[in-house]
Amino acid sequence: MDERAALRLLSDELAAAGDDAAVVDGLVVTTDMLHDRTDFPDGTSRYTAGWRAVGASLSDVAAMGAPATAAVAAYAAPTFDREELLAFVRGASDVCERVGTEYVGGDLDGHDEFTVSTTAIGRTDDPVPRSGARPGDVICVTGTLGRSAAALRLFDRGAVDRANDLFRFEPRIAAGQGLAPHATAMMDSSDGLARSLHQLAEASDCGFAIESDRVPIADAVRDVADDDDEALELATTFGEDFELVATLPEEALPAARDATDVPLAAIGSVRDAGDGVTMDGESLADRGYTHG
Repeated sequence: MDERAALRLLSDELAAAGDDAAVVDGLVVTTDMLHDRTDFPDGTSRYTAGWRAVGASLSDVAAMGAPATAAVAAYAAPTFDREELLAFVRGASDVCERVGTEYVGGDLDGHDEFTVSTTAIGRTDDPVPRSGARPGDVICVTGTLGRSAAALRLFDRGAVDRANDLFRFEPRIAAGQGLAPHATAMMDSSDGLARSLHQLAEASDCGFAIESDRVPIADAVRDVADDDDEALELATTFGEDFELVATLPEEALPAARDATDVPLAAIGSVRDAGDGVTMDGESLADRGYTHG
């Protein structure tokens, strides 16, 4: 059973499952686990690991349209190296500071592989679910896509400084709050744009039609891709970008753009469920990042 099959199994058992984070009496809570083998390529600094691990959970809070309250992490490694541990905590603290929240500690444990489990909390009385998209809405994404794909190529090439820089994304906490009054559905793009669209389509019982020339591709992707087709492939299917994917009424788009602190690209529209998920009129495969 792969990760997605396991998630489907658990969603049948847990009625509240399905969104980026759980919301209990206005408290938004989410948790993530990252491993050296699957999530941190050779050359990833412990500072970047701290930033990225905590940022992943903060991104889930952002996807609910909530401000972040705090974050914690459980750090496990074969040994506790002083400089590595301090670098991790500084990265975790800095990503929290970037989005106006606080890293407040966590736990330490021994493990045969560097592993991090993070939890972030926020608060909102009006969370944005994945299930509200309606035919006629526009589908939008924040920022640009493909940074993590470009980083992985650069790690492989030994360009670790630039790769680490690309791996340190800014969680879209402010953008999520700006979009929340307008969005009918929202999630982050950690699994990739294509897979996110399929997940939103399933949750909202709708279809999507997007246009490839509207997909905002990060400049770094074009630097490492062989051609435009590969750049589009990396931007739409690699994942791990942690941008927001949201639907909103077309008439709300100008106000939503004014309310977000990053570019907001309208890439297509919501269709009826029977129309499926398409790009440039062709079926868009449900492909994206899956934890190994």
